[in-house]
Amino acid sequence: MAKRKKKKGQLSLKLGINDERVPKLIGVLCLFFGLYLFIAFVSYIFTWSIDQDKVFRFSWTQVLRSDIDMANWLGRLGAIVSHTFFFWGFGLSSFIFVFLLGKGGLWLIQRKPFGKFIPILNKSFLLLLLISMMLEFIFGGFSEFPWGGAFGEGVSQWMKSFVGTVGLIVLFIFAIAGFLVWQLNPNFNDLTPGGFFEDLKAYIRNGFSTNKKTLEDIDALRNPDKPATLRPGQRGEEEDNLPEQPAEEEEKPKEGVTASQLALKLGGLKKPKPESLKVGEGELEIKTGEEEIQPDEQEEPPTSLSITEENKDHTEPYDPTLDLSMYEFPSVQLLDDYSDKKVEIDRAELENNKDQIIETLLNYKIEIIKIRATIGPTVTLYEIIPAPGVRISRIKNLEDDIALSLSALGIRIIAPIPGKGTIGIEVPNKKQQIVSMREVLHSEKFKHAKMDLPIALGKTISNEVLVADLAKMPHLLVAGATGQGKSVGINAILLSLLYKKHPSQIKFVLIDPKKVELFPYSKLLKHFLAYLPDQEEPITTETNKVIHTLNSLCIEMDQRYDLLKKASARNIREYNQKFVSRKLNPGKGHKFMPFIILVIDEFADLIMTAGKEIELPIGRLAQLARAVGIHLVIATQRPSVNIITGVIKANFPARIAYKVTAKVDSRTILDAGGADQLIGRGDMLLSVGGEMVRLQGAFVDTPEVEKVIDFIANQTGYPHPHFLPEFHGDDEIGGSSSLKYSDLDPMFEDAARLVVTNQHGSTSMIQRRLKLGYNRAGRIMDQLEAIGIVGPSEGSKAREVLMYDERELDSFLQMFRNQK
Repeated sequence: MAKRKKKKGQLSLKLGINDERVPKLIGVLCLFFGLYLFIAFVSYIFTWSIDQDKVFRFSWTQVLRSDIDMANWLGRLGAIVSHTFFFWGFGLSSFIFVFLLGKGGLWLIQRKPFGKFIPILNKSFLLLLLISMMLEFIFGGFSEFPWGGAFGEGVSQWMKSFVGTVGLIVLFIFAIAGFLVWQLNPNFNDLTPGGFFEDLKAYIRNGFSTNKKTLEDIDALRNPDKPATLRPGQRGEEEDNLPEQPAEEEEKPKEGVTASQLALKLGGLKKPKPESLKVGEGELEIKTGEEEIQPDEQEEPPTSLSITEENKDHTEPYDPTLDLSMYEFPSVQLLDDYSDKKVEIDRAELENNKDQIIETLLNYKIEIIKIRATIGPTVTLYEIIPAPGVRISRIKNLEDDIALSLSALGIRIIAPIPGKGTIGIEVPNKKQQIVSMREVLHSEKFKHAKMDLPIALGKTISNEVLVADLAKMPHLLVAGATGQGKSVGINAILLSLLYKKHPSQIKFVLIDPKKVELFPYSKLLKHFLAYLPDQEEPITTETNKVIHTLNSLCIEMDQRYDLLKKASARNIREYNQKFVSRKLNPGKGHKFMPFIILVIDEFADLIMTAGKEIELPIGRLAQLARAVGIHLVIATQRPSVNIITGVIKANFPARIAYKVTAKVDSRTILDAGGADQLIGRGDMLLSVGGEMVRLQGAFVDTPEVEKVIDFIANQTGYPHPHFLPEFHGDDEIGGSSSLKYSDLDPMFEDAARLVVTNQHGSTSMIQRRLKLGYNRAGRIMDQLEAIGIVGPSEGSKAREVLMYDERELDSFLQMFRNQK
């Protein structure tokens, strides 16, 4: 007995129902909400006309404002809640919600089995819909009061137009009659109104329940000569008052039914114990016993596995990593450890530099109050506070003199340091320290970064690891002279994302005109790479393929924006959250969107060979793509104004500048000087939104990159790579013989009429007048040339128009449409 009770206690604890106070508390809350809705609804009947105009102009952001008064007895919240139920819901039939909350609350407080409450719930909702339609149909045309709410008004109007007014009245009558017959099951042998109303009063008095016992009592009063019937499983009134009897004495078993089964069916409290077997010497002794068990705690038969899977709850969040659930993230042990090469800063060097700075400033009669040093891996920052009355410009102009006195290159003066009342003088250390990628990735700041796209760039002057979020940048421009660390920086960015993101969460589009820098990443084609379907190599190197890839990304961007519009999401984070929580239907085209990172290693070479064909899609992506999770990382070693144009600079607020040779290049990259005074070998300036930070970039060698790539490539990947949308360039259009009318752009005829009317064949005019993108306008112009409306290109001149008026154009287009 003790063991049995312990088992039941464990079961109830596991199910979370061991404390009977919980359902009672929920029942009390239901009663409270029912009372609240009742007061709000009753008040709405009298105050709706006063509050309705205020509620329509009310927004949830104003719910806490105290200057908006409502006439509802329960204030602003009561007015909003009652308006929602009455106007936007079911009108007066919303009182059924009050009944359900009250009935359900009492049901829980009395600890009745909740399964028996479901029939009441179903009938109540059926009545809710029926009464809403009837009230709106009968009274809706007499006043503006929402008798049936939005539901009743919409459905009744549709039904009236579908079956007519008379048909709807007949439908309502038969619906009410059918509902009463189903619920009351009246005795049609007694068709007197009194007999029917006795059944109806019993039904209402019994709490809208189909308890036949009460109805049969009334039937017995009307028909005293009719013998009472007792259905199987139901006890009579006298039997309920009898004391409990053992299962063997309650009732003889029926044929085919055991006594214990019948006792349980009749509500008995005895159940045979599982038989215990005792094996002796050649004999088998069976012992049986009885134990007490509550009727509600009867053990259910084991459910088969197929039924369990069929009834399994599929509302758990979607996990995009399930396709590669066995994927292992690379370990930092794959990277080299440079801790044995750490250099200790010489105290004498610091004191000597401090004295030299003070002496140099005193030679020019500049006094300082205080000086302190912050030691970094590559440079040391000396912060000085000048005496009152000293102009900052005087110190700034002594940059070369301080560098001469310290016998050091790369002296940079920050006058003043933003956010501080000091002037900074950055002096390179004689012995520089290597910042390893392993050390940066192993830092707590990177491991616990809660960012969408965390990238570990290196260490600041104060020896703090800097981790930035590429998703917030949202694009990154990397520039610097040859051999100053750009390729290492690109590898550091890629490794940061490989160490932090699952293949389902991010894809890389890699463009490498030099064909050697990013080629090791081609092994990741089934894990992290995305490219065109007809592309042989996953790393894009040819210029024409680069143009197709960039335009394909523009198509991907447009498709993603269409999905965001359908999902009512503003950015990729909101969209993916809705998809993961299963609020979006994959059957309607919705899917989980990974981030796409476009990396271009040498941008200047592409601009020199393709020009506008590269710059235009890059400009579109830079302006629009960040909201749909497409981010750009562009590197170049020629930071001239014809490479880094105004459009690119405007959309790349985050920029990294390595050492450059001239101040003009520094100003082209950062809009400020300083990059020309860096010392190289990973020394860089990061500018984000106008704020500039000096960093020592994390160093990762090519063998380390290959180790990480091989570790990922040896794991199981996706069956197919991630392909970008197909893009057909202008060279694939062909001549007029292969061009069909169905292949033409939807705006083709408008463009043709525009060109013929103005006798001016200009792509920019089509773009400007029809408000099209440059690429689309160019394709339309090629189609106009292909079918013979305009002549071939003549360089910077407008094309010759071969049609003289719209009449000739109309006849030509009619002939073209009729061609098979």
